[in-house]
Amino acid sequence: MNSVIYRGPKKWIILAPALIILVAMTIYPIFNVLIVSFQDWNLLKSPEPSGLIGFDNYTRAFQDPDFWNSVGVTLIFTIMSVSLSIIIAIAIALQLYPKGIYRTILKACLIFPYAISPALKGYTWRFMLNPHYGIIDKILGTLIPSLQDVVLLGTKSGALFWLAYTEIWGWAPFIALVFIGALDMIHPDVFAAAKIDGVNKYQMLRFVKIPLILPVLLMVTLLKTIFSVKVFDQILTLTNGGPGQSTEAINFFIYKNGFKFFEMGYASAQSVLLILFMIVFAGVYIKTVMKGDSNA
Repeated sequence: MNSVIYRGPKKWIILAPALIILVAMTIYPIFNVLIVSFQDWNLLKSPEPSGLIGFDNYTRAFQDPDFWNSVGVTLIFTIMSVSLSIIIAIAIALQLYPKGIYRTILKACLIFPYAISPALKGYTWRFMLNPHYGIIDKILGTLIPSLQDVVLLGTKSGALFWLAYTEIWGWAPFIALVFIGALDMIHPDVFAAAKIDGVNKYQMLRFVKIPLILPVLLMVTLLKTIFSVKVFDQILTLTNGGPGQSTEAINFFIYKNGFKFFEMGYASAQSVLLILFMIVFAGVYIKTVMKGDSNA
């Protein structure tokens, strides 16, 4: 099959619909948020920005303890959800990697937790964790009677744990499918040769399987980190940021300032800080990965 290469104005005509959507849905909103972040704008006082105030909104964010609380919550949540999702996904992938009929059926079922929308996951787990009629409460109460009717979302550490757990529950099976696909790309003779050399299961995992799927592992880690940092739906439907501000991640904190307190300028400044952080993080991460590949 001969490939067609478009040159000159024709290629821009073909790309125009995608470029228009990209500008309208991504680039314009980012620039608009950047402009608003330098303005004083409270919707309760005025439907339009009151004027430029320089870096006052950014200074306010760095001096706001609630902002730093949201940064800390986001950091803890991200570390928990990313690390445990990757570890559990690797364990699932290793169990389901060899081909078989029942394993094929199980792999098909792994997509369902990821397919559920984050908002629905939050509502579902909130119902299951209810201390009066939730199934999780009933199971824990049966296994550990002292936990019967305990409000699992009533403590700061408990709420953050269960919030992270709902994220892990949805992501780990999907990441496992990605790892299974990466393992399928490795020729079976590689594993056969390693077995002939006398490696055990632990050595096979550490020195053969993990290094061979490392590029996929690093990319999945980056994507999972980005999605964890911008978590919002599950917080809104599961904990609403509580108890107190224990699950108030930065995305939810920005939402609260912009759409509850109507501090549009302040919320925009926080959004810009979040965007800058993600750009720097992604840049450093990718540079590190590329440096590691070149050294290898």
